[in-house]
Amino acid sequence: MEDTTYTPPEVWTWDKESGGRFANINRPIAGATHEKELPRGRHPFQLYSLGTPNGQKVTIMFEELLAAGHAEAEYDAWMIEIANGDQFGSGFVAINPNSKIPALLDCSGSEPFRVFESGAILLHLAEKFGAFIPTDAKGVAECLSWLMWQMSTAPVIGGGFGHFYAYAPEKYEYPINRYTMETKRIIDVADRRLGEERYLAGDEYTIADIATYGWLGYLARGEAYGDAFRFLDMASYTNVARWAQELGQRKGVMRGTKVNREGDGLLRERHQAQDIDALM
Repeated sequence: MEDTTYTPPEVWTWDKESGGRFANINRPIAGATHEKELPRGRHPFQLYSLGTPNGQKVTIMFEELLAAGHAEAEYDAWMIEIANGDQFGSGFVAINPNSKIPALLDCSGSEPFRVFESGAILLHLAEKFGAFIPTDAKGVAECLSWLMWQMSTAPVIGGGFGHFYAYAPEKYEYPINRYTMETKRIIDVADRRLGEERYLAGDEYTIADIATYGWLGYLARGEAYGDAFRFLDMASYTNVARWAQELGQRKGVMRGTKVNREGDGLLRERHQAQDIDALM
């Protein structure tokens, strides 16, 4: 039998032929690869993103703010095509040195400033508008605990389970089993919590739900990684299913999940409310 055991070298070097769906854009160094300015619209917030589960967190937040009557939350949403390496353009790297979507430029004041990482953007907007975050210390602590929990779990679901189950050039039992086990544990954490409370932070819909819906809603709707819904036995997580169905019917969620995506009924860029209105 052929020995397929991998022995790591003393010093790792970058193999550009490592394979996988995203091999052409993955690299072990940071910084820009090319000069490219970002477009700028007329609204107070400029979002540079893609309609992935991480990107949808922020477009849902903006649409929820607008639906709640915060007219000052108007935004332009520009698509960053990560498969083409847009995230390595100089303009984007200046806003997010980590070259990941989403990235936000807040132009609502006298001097524009950047906010990157989806959780940081959600918290920034929640505090700025006093919305979707509790006002009492205990409630804030619970909300932020679940928000940070979600931020820590996303790489496991996406970069771990999603990569080895759907995108790796070859399927190996160990990493698939390892990340499937951890993904199911994460979903079980949410399912148990949602069996206790209507929302993650309690009886109030917050940025913790918005952040978590990006990924768990993706799985619960059966849109993730081919047949992952069946593979993960998502139907057995009845509390997550109830919560995801309720959130999926919210106006802000329905509108936000359409942005920075391509296809029928979806919107590549968003520059005014009417852009989404035409799709509803």
